[in-house]
Amino acid sequence: MNIAANDGDWSGSWVAERLGVELVGDDGLRALLGLALRRNPKRAHLLVSNVLGKHVPQSPSVVYGHGFALGRRVRDLLGEGEAARAVVVGYAETATGLGHSVADGIGLAPYLHSTRRPVPGVIPAGGFEESHSHATSHLLLPKDPALLATDGPLVLVDDEFSTGNTVLNTIRDLHARYPRKRYVVVALVDMRSPADAGRLTSFAEEINARVDLVAAASGTVKLPEGVLEKGQELVARYEESADVAAQADFQRNPLGARGCAESAAAAAWARSAPTHPHPADNRTATPHLTRVDLHWPPGLPDGGRHGFTPAHRARLESALPLMAARLAEALPPDAHRVLTLGFEELMYAPLRVARELEALVAAEVRYSTTTRSPVLAVDDPGYAIRSRLVFPAHDNPADGPGDRYAYNVAGGGFDAVVLFVDSAGDTPELHAPDGLPARLGAYVPHVLLAVVPSYVPALTEESPAMLPEPLRGPAFSSYPPEDVGWLLQDLSDVTLEAPTEEREEAIQSGGAHYAESLPVEYQPSEQYQTLFHAALETSAARIAQAVGVVTETVLAERSPRPVLVSLARAGTPVGVLMRRWAQFRYGLDLPHYAVSIVRGRGIDANALRWLAAHHDPRDVVFVDGWTGKGAITRELADAIEEFEEREGVSGFDPEIAVLADPGSCVRTYGTREDFLIPSACLNSTVSGLISRTVLRADLVGPNDFHGAKFYRELAGADVSVAFLDAVVARFGEVVDAVDGAVKELAVADRTPSWEGWAAVERISEEYGIHDVNLVKPGVGETTRVLLRRVPWKILARAGAGADLDHVRLLAEQRGVPVEEVGDLPYTCVGLIHPKYTRGATGADGKAVNL
Repeated sequence: MNIAANDGDWSGSWVAERLGVELVGDDGLRALLGLALRRNPKRAHLLVSNVLGKHVPQSPSVVYGHGFALGRRVRDLLGEGEAARAVVVGYAETATGLGHSVADGIGLAPYLHSTRRPVPGVIPAGGFEESHSHATSHLLLPKDPALLATDGPLVLVDDEFSTGNTVLNTIRDLHARYPRKRYVVVALVDMRSPADAGRLTSFAEEINARVDLVAAASGTVKLPEGVLEKGQELVARYEESADVAAQADFQRNPLGARGCAESAAAAAWARSAPTHPHPADNRTATPHLTRVDLHWPPGLPDGGRHGFTPAHRARLESALPLMAARLAEALPPDAHRVLTLGFEELMYAPLRVARELEALVAAEVRYSTTTRSPVLAVDDPGYAIRSRLVFPAHDNPADGPGDRYAYNVAGGGFDAVVLFVDSAGDTPELHAPDGLPARLGAYVPHVLLAVVPSYVPALTEESPAMLPEPLRGPAFSSYPPEDVGWLLQDLSDVTLEAPTEEREEAIQSGGAHYAESLPVEYQPSEQYQTLFHAALETSAARIAQAVGVVTETVLAERSPRPVLVSLARAGTPVGVLMRRWAQFRYGLDLPHYAVSIVRGRGIDANALRWLAAHHDPRDVVFVDGWTGKGAITRELADAIEEFEEREGVSGFDPEIAVLADPGSCVRTYGTREDFLIPSACLNSTVSGLISRTVLRADLVGPNDFHGAKFYRELAGADVSVAFLDAVVARFGEVVDAVDGAVKELAVADRTPSWEGWAAVERISEEYGIHDVNLVKPGVGETTRVLLRRVPWKILARAGAGADLDHVRLLAEQRGVPVEEVGDLPYTCVGLIHPKYTRGATGADGKAVNL
C-alpha cells in the first residue's frame, strides 16, 4: 500500500507532503505509524508509533496487547522448551515497556532492559551503541550477571527495526561474551530496506547462529534525494517561528513561557485552525497536585533495569488491583479523560497500573511517557506530534542536565494526569516552578503523583539475606513458639546488669545510654506477688475488652490480615493477646513479631529489613502496651521516615496500636483511660522471661538485630502465660461490649491531642526538673520508674483507688513519697531523681529527698 501525501486523515501526511516521504508496506502500517520531524544530523524524520505509549497517548490495553501478542508469537516460534530457556532484552528508553510486555506474552522468560542510567555498585554485563538515537550509549546492568550467561535463545525487542544497526551492535557485543545458537528479534514494525534485510542474514551466517524476526507489520520508508537537508531546513524554519511565538508569549506571561512556548508556537505553525484549544490564559495556574501511595510491593523491581523474573511478575499482578484502586479513589469523581504518564525508562509499571485502572473506572484512560528525545511539534491533524511540554531533567542524569519532553498532552482534553516517577526522579527539580507537575498543571486541573521505589539490588536484597530467622520459645522466651517471633539476638550469656544507682548516674551524666546495660531484675516480694494476682483478677475483663477493641479496630481500619509487630518488651504481651483475640473471634492465625526500639536511637533497622523482605510493610501494625507522653510514638515516626528514605522501601505505617492511650498520642487504641495493666507491674516474669532490649556497639554490629537476654533461671517466678490465660478466659464475656465500643470509636474524633506531652512539659517546669525525659506519666511508666530507675517522687491523682495499690507498695519499699495532685490527666506520674549522684541514695538503697 502507498500512503500518499494527500491522505489528510493520517498523522504522517504533513511530513509526507512537505518532504516527499512515502510509506510503503502492509495495510495496517498507517494505523501503527505517523511521522514527525526532529533535529538530528543522521535522520530528519521520526516514525511515531500510535501503539507504543511513548509519544502518542493510547489506551493502555491497546499498548499492552500489542506487546503481549508479539510475545505469544515468539513463544509459538520457540516452543515451550526453548521459551523456558529464553531471556528477553528490551531497548531503553523507548522499548522498555514493549519488551516487558513481550516477556509477559512469552510467560516463561526473565526480562532485562538496557539503560542509560548507571547505577553505583552494579557492574555492567554489556553495552552497545544506538547510532541514530538522541542518546546513544546503552548499558546492561543485571543484578545477576548469570542472567545473560546462558545458552538459551536471546529475544531482542525494539519498537522499530529500521537499519538493524542497533540489533547488530547488541548481538555482536553479547555474542562475544555469551555465545548462543539462537536469537529472535522482535519489533512493532520492520522498516528495513532489502539491503538491510540482507545484512542481518549475512551476520547470522557470520556468527553461526539462527536469527528470526517477529514483527506486527512491515514496510519501508522511501526518501527522496536531499531529504535530510530539506528536513533540517524545515525544522530550523519552524523552530525560528517557535522562538518568535515564545517571545510574544513571554511578553504576555513571563512566568509560564518556557514550558508552553512550543505549544503556543504550534498554533502558529498550523496550516489550518487548531482542532483543540491551547489554554494560554491558564498557563501560570498552580496544579492541584496529589501524592498517591501505590503501596508498591516491597523489594519488587520497578522495571527490568536489573532483571525482572516471572516470580516478580506474579507479585506485581497480585498487587495491581489494590494499586489501581488507590489511584481510582484519588481521581476527581467527575474526571472523563485521564492520562497516565510514565517517566522515560519507567514504562512498564505505569502501563500495567494504567491497564488495571482502565478496567476499573468509567473515565477514558490513556497512557504515554516522557522522553529525552526532542521532536518538532506542529498543531496539525496530519502531524503525529501536536504539542510538546518542555521541562528540566529531574533524575540527576549521568550525562548532565538537559530538557525533557512530554508530547501530545497539552490540548489533549485530559481532566487529570497521573504522573509516575521512580524515587530517583522524585527530586527538587521535579517540584520546581518549571518542573513537570507545574507544566502539566498549566493544561490539566488535577495532577496526581505516584512514586515507585527505585530498585537498587545492593540495598533491597543483600542485607535481608544475611539476617537470621526470628528467635522463638522455648529456646528463647517462655511463650509458645507460635505466639511471637523475636527479631533479636540472644545475649543471655553476656553480663549486662548493673546496679540501678550506677546506671542512673551514667545515664544522667551522659556517660552511657540506658540501652547499653540492664537493671538488675526486680524480684517481687510475696506481698507484691499477691497484689499482682489480685490486680489481675480485678482487671482481666477490662484488659480483655481493651484487647478486643484495639484488635477489631486494627482489622477494620489497618489491614484484614495484619502483621503484628510489638515493640519489645512492653508491647509483646499485648501483641500476643491481640493475636489470640483474632484467633478467638475469626480463626485468624496472625504473624506476630517483637522488635527493639530505643529512645534516641530509633527502631532496629535490620528488623525492618527482615519484615520488608518477608511481609508487605502495608500490613505491619506496630503494637505497644500504652502511651506515656508519646516519646516512642514520635521516635518511631522519625525512624520509619529515615529508614524508608534510606532504603527505598515504603509502606510502613508508623502509628502505634496500643492497649491504653492516656497521653492521647495515637488513633488506634483500646481505651484512653489510664488504668492498671498488670503486665506493667513486673518485668521479664510477665514478658516471656525476656529482658529489655540492648543496643551496644561492641555487641550489636551493623548487620545484627538488637540484643536481649532470656532469664531461664527465673522460670519459677514466671507468670507470663498465666497472665495471658487469665485475660483470654474473659474474651467471651466482653464480646458485646467490644462491639459497642468499636462502633462508637468508628464515628468518634480520635485525632491525637497530645495533651499528655503538654502535661509532662508543665510538670517538668513546675517541679524544677527541666527535662521531660525524667517525667514518666501513667501507671505503666510510673511502675517502670520504681522498678528500674532512681525515683524521686510519685504524683498520684487525688482519689485514685486500687489501680495504684502496687505503686504505693513499691514506693513504700523504696522510701519514695507519693504526692496527691488534683489536676492530673494521668492516674499517676513518676519523677526520676533530677539531680542524681551516688549520694542521692542511702546505704539501704532508698532514695533521699532533695
